[in-house]
Amino acid sequence: MQILETNRLILRNFAATDAAGLLEYTANPRVNCFMDHQISTLEEATEEVEKRSSDDSHIAVCLKDSNELIGELFGMKEERDSDTYGIGWNFNARFEGKGYASESANAFIEYLFTQQEVRRLYAYVEDDNFRSQKLCDKLGFRQEGCFMEFVSFVKYEDGTPKYENTYQYALLKKEWLSQRANQK
Repeated sequence: MQILETNRLILRNFAATDAAGLLEYTANPRVNCFMDHQISTLEEATEEVEKRSSDDSHIAVCLKDSNELIGELFGMKEERDSDTYGIGWNFNARFEGKGYASESANAFIEYLFTQQEVRRLYAYVEDDNFRSQKLCDKLGFRQEGCFMEFVSFVKYEDGTPKYENTYQYALLKKEWLSQRANQK
């Protein structure tokens, strides 16, 4: 992926120096959907950043002044609709409340719509993940629906799956273009 820069951030492929930062926010996932991506050791984090370093679907979000990893964005192209991407984000809690998620996601969305010719973006957000719901709203996504008991990432104490209700948000390129025109 080409390197993207915002006022305060750099968006780039993962690098070996990102292992400790990745471990910091993946060791104890705060959102159940990231439980499958939980990393427990620096060795596991090193292996993961090595895999991600050549994978354009995972983008490291780093502070411009220090190159410190503060989170990630991801975008997966739909197999059946090559102009449709599912996107998401995962950030270190230490850096919340500073606007980094919206700043980086805005840059990523612009890149996907203008450089990759994407037509449609969507994001899945659990019904109890209020921060991501607010971010979707801020980014201009519209809520398309709620899938009841859609997926399970964790189990109850008795071993049965805990199913989560999940919202689907979406944004079309033409909606994004219209929103940008109205902001001027």
